[in-house]
Amino acid sequence: MTRVWEWNRPVTVREVLEDLQKDRSIAYTTVMTVMDNLHQKGWVRREVDGRAYRYTSVSTRAAYSAALMNEAWSTSDNPAAALVAFFGMMSAEQREALQDAMRVVQLPGDGEKTSGR
Repeated sequence: MTRVWEWNRPVTVREVLEDLQKDRSIAYTTVMTVMDNLHQKGWVRREVDGRAYRYTSVSTRAAYSAALMNEAWSTSDNPAAALVAFFGMMSAEQREALQDAMRVVQLPGDGEKTSGR
């Protein structure tokens, strides 16, 4: 997914393979299987281009990260404790980013409408 997000254009398995092979040995079938799994999970869409597929992301990296965080938090048996532990692991820069985000999205009851609702 990193390559798909970074390049921000439709990509082929061959393009991803060649880029990954700059750093490590990896088989074409491995990359093809991963791209197919991403398609099956709904993270990329694909279109036929000759004898190959071109894959495009269906969401941004930020939306993907948010979905992962929400899934982890919502499946916890103690969401409040999970949040406390998560916040405790944050760096100063991450805490500042969280504070900035909280200013952008006003909580209900703050006298302002929540963004996106």
